[in-house]
Formats: sequence, structure tokens, C-alpha cells
Amino acid sequence: MELQESTRRRLPPEIFELPVEKMREGYYTDAYFNHTRATLVEDGRRPRVVMQVFQKRDAYLGGMDEAIAILKLCSEAWDELTVHALYDGDRIEPYESVMTIEGDYTSFAHLETLYLGVLSRRTLITTNVVRVLEAANRKPIIFMPARHDHHRVQTGDGYAAYVAGQVVGAPIGVTSDAQASWWGGKGVGTVPHALISAYGGNTVLAATKFAEWAPEDLNVTVLVDFENDSVSTALEVARALGPRLWGVRLDTSESLVDRSLWSELGDFKPTGVNEQLVRKVRDALDRDGFERIKIVASGGFTVEKIREFEQRGVPVDSYGIGSSLIRGSNDFTADVVLTDGRPSAKAGRRFRPNPRLELV
Repeated sequence: MELQESTRRRLPPEIFELPVEKMREGYYTDAYFNHTRATLVEDGRRPRVVMQVFQKRDAYLGGMDEAIAILKLCSEAWDELTVHALYDGDRIEPYESVMTIEGDYTSFAHLETLYLGVLSRRTLITTNVVRVLEAANRKPIIFMPARHDHHRVQTGDGYAAYVAGQVVGAPIGVTSDAQASWWGGKGVGTVPHALISAYGGNTVLAATKFAEWAPEDLNVTVLVDFENDSVSTALEVARALGPRLWGVRLDTSESLVDRSLWSELGDFKPTGVNEQLVRKVRDALDRDGFERIKIVASGGFTVEKIREFEQRGVPVDSYGIGSSLIRGSNDFTADVVLTDGRPSAKAGRRFRPNPRLELV
């Protein structure tokens, strides 16, 4: 799978709001690249090289538009470089070249740290989200890792998640406006525990006040685990909000057993959001005529847990996933493989032409 042809366009460099001057100065660059460039400049040597960029896993590419923007805005002579690249969302194989840069090495030597870092981070996010969406059978997910990482990564990570949604053809919700800004969306969210606490622990009152404030086009979704009695709370909220309620979110702590399961301990893991709890909430809502209300499940969900839920037909309509989407690694490497037209890669590496690359 990869992005549909209609979406294969590159974001304009200006959208990334790069700290161009600091990047040009080598402020964010590993010192050895700055030293390498300084040595070549001092010696008057300006080798024409082919730089080849790749990684070592089956993955879905992210961060390419951002990497290209770094080269366009921060190299010494962009017009004299020849860059070929794949697109964000392309499926990539181990050791496949995702980008080649040809030109005077001194004009872009100081940027290697930057474009490799961008590609590594965004490809990790895009690949993780694709895997989750595939496990969830293309059900919508809410991308919720903002609170688990530094705020400066939100914008690019949100776009990487959006790219994954485009690859799979499934809706992606993000929780901050920053995460949605590159593709023109907005952050979404449920009635949180903090608002319930602010109304003295009264979930129904908090949900009612939230619904009164919320714009008409906002899907009102309410956390129902505040009192650790998700079945009863879900029914109370559904009755109070009526058609204004879009969904309930189950988020029981991994260290708690929901009240509805206290008499059913036995042959299953009772803590957290589990199959039995979801089914109890679904059955209770359906019995009271609330079949249209969606169930969002969150709290400790991973690819494996989602896949198990889907295989067992657990009636979840959407998943909220947080820290697992930003964990792992997807490192990129860049090699000079040709210098002044002659092979110059280190032992074990070689020039790997890729007919899928397109001229930037």
C-alpha cells in the first residue's frame, strides 16, 4: 500500500517553519559533520558526490517532505543539487534507497544529522500508526501520544499519523491543533477526568456542561471510568445527553477491576479495559436503546492487544492509542557512494539505484 496518486504531492518548505539560520550554521548538526565540511572548505576541495539514504526495515516512509525542505532552505546551493526521493507514505524495504542527493558535498554536508533525524522519527510514527490501523481493521483511531513527549514533536508527528491514515484509508483523530496543522485539521478530545473532577466527580454534570459548550459539529464523547463503574456511568450519561452523545470512552486503569466485573473474576484478566468490560457496556447500551452510541477503548492498547480484540470481535468502534505509537526505532543512514563519478562507499555498502525515486 502507498498513498493514492491524488495525494502524492509535497508540502511546501515554508510550512515546516524551520530555524533556517541555525540549521545553516550547523547548530543542530553532529560536530563531526561540521568539522568535515570545514576541512574540505579549508582545503579548497569541493567533491561532487552522490549521497544515498536508506534504512533497514520494512516500513512506511515519513518525513520526506520535511527532509527535502531542510535541503531546499538550508543548503548552500539548492539549485546546484540534484535530489531524487520517494514520497511520504510509500512502503519501503530494507536497504532501499529513499533519497539520493547529488552535488557539491560541502553545500549540504552540515545537514545530514537533520534530514536523517527527521526521516527516522517520522517514519517510526507513520509505520507504527499503519500497523495499528491494519490491526484495527481500518477502524478510526485517536492519536494520543502528545502528553508522552516534548511539545515540539507534535506537529510533525501528527502529520506522520495523518499520512498513515491516508495509506490505509482510515480516519485519524489527533488531540492537539498543532498535530493537525500541516493538513488543516483540528484537535479532538473527550470529556476528560479533569473536567469531571472540576464538577466534584459528577460525570453526568460535567458531560452536560461540556455538551452545552461544545460546537454542534463536535462529537461529544465522555470518559465513563471515573467511578470505576463504566456500565452504570455510560447509561447515566446516555440518558442525560440523549442524541447529543456520540460515544463513551472506556479507560479503566490497568491496576483496577471495573465494578461490573467484581462477581466474574476467574478465567480472564479482569483489570483495565478488557473484552468482558466492553461487551457489558455494549450490551447495557443496546438494551436501553442506545445502539447508535459508539465505544472508544483506550489505556495500554498496542498492536497486539488491538489485533486480539479484532480477532475476537470485541465491539469497539474506535481506539485511542498513546505512548506505544512513539516507541521503537526506525533509524536511517546516509552514505557517500560516488565521489566525482567513481565508487567511494565504505566496505559493505554500494550504490543502489532505485527506479522508484522521483526528481524533486
